[in-house]
Amino acid sequence: MKNESALYVVATPIGNLEDISERAMKVLGSVDLIAAEDTRHSARLMAHLGVSTPMVAYHDHNERERCGQLLDRVEAGESIALISDAGTPLVSDPGYQLIHQARLREIRVIPVPGASAMIAALCASGLPSDRFYFEGFLPAKKSARQQRIEHLSSFQVTWVFYESTHRIVECLKDLLVILGADREVVIARELTKTFETIHGGRVEDVIDWMVSDSNQQRGEFVVLVHGISPINNKGLVVDEESQRVLEVLLDELPVKQASALTARITGVRKKALYQLALELKDG
Repeated sequence: MKNESALYVVATPIGNLEDISERAMKVLGSVDLIAAEDTRHSARLMAHLGVSTPMVAYHDHNERERCGQLLDRVEAGESIALISDAGTPLVSDPGYQLIHQARLREIRVIPVPGASAMIAALCASGLPSDRFYFEGFLPAKKSARQQRIEHLSSFQVTWVFYESTHRIVECLKDLLVILGADREVVIARELTKTFETIHGGRVEDVIDWMVSDSNQQRGEFVVLVHGISPINNKGLVVDEESQRVLEVLLDELPVKQASALTARITGVRKKALYQLALELKDG
């Protein structure tokens, strides 16, 4: 069955080919054209799926030139699927201009969700996942990378980024210098592949673990960093979960009562909660 004229954004596996969805296979097999980040790489996946749809390269270096051509074809009645080398398109991959221009031209964009290394790592990390920040890739140059880590160091939410094989150890050492030895990090390596590894702990311990085994320095990495605990202006620490409880109770109760009840629920010192409650009330 032929797909309707539209631009489909199709997620593909990040490693394990069984993670392709039935819907994704149907879309890829029935569109008029597949726009792939690397046609040679994606040809292997299409051969595995038994998909013979024509492909065209769409990547960072030809995005400006090819964007209009692809959208013209959709406006002429064709259907096109956008895929990246692995995972969900546009997440640290090409495609933003294509989707942006499609929306401006009122072309229908249909997402076909699936695998994402960032989400897979976050779900298995054991770090707070109710709120998080995705950085993409940190800068390649050491000074710029350290500057960016310095900026991220004060985030109270979990932050996530991708890193390459040849920079992973140096990047962890930068985390150690800027965040200190005790900040909790999780390394998710080669997700869904044969040598998948998810390992967490203090920054210093994670570096020791990785340096002691060169095999753990190979592959594709997702790095997750625990956000810093909120500290009020009295220097008293309140963890994120306790602050969340306090915020809920402050919506219904005065500062003193909300602080006391939060202390009973969480075990955090009442004085720290009271100080934080005053700050929250003051904005």
